[in-house]
Amino acid sequence: MTDTFTEGKRYGLEDLRQIIRILRSGQGCPWDREQTHTSLKECMREEAQEALDAIDIYARTGAWDNLCEELGDVLLQVVMHSVIAQEEGIFTLEDVIQGISEKMIRRHPRVFGGAEADSALSWEEIKERERG
Repeated sequence: MTDTFTEGKRYGLEDLRQIIRILRSGQGCPWDREQTHTSLKECMREEAQEALDAIDIYARTGAWDNLCEELGDVLLQVVMHSVIAQEEGIFTLEDVIQGISEKMIRRHPRVFGGAEADSALSWEEIKERERG
């Protein structure tokens, strides 16, 4: 590990992406390097379920530490898929963020304005319109 990654450092999203790139590199981890969108499907499913379980634990007990950890594991899946997609030349993490940001703005016209700002359309109605 390089000096950039040290114990006690406060890491950000770009650091996580760089960690995954290193793990997938020739000097990285053989397991990470061989992963594909398809091979990671079960990991995504398991991590999502573990996050759902952690939400239940938080709701019952107020203990948030497991929820924080499991959301990190879900985020890892999103970033890993985005890095793989970038390697394939199909999309980037920025594309994922752009897409979800546009969707949230589009589906909340009463909050962000736009052509339907005064509309009484619900989230589901807007979603159905988008699907055509």
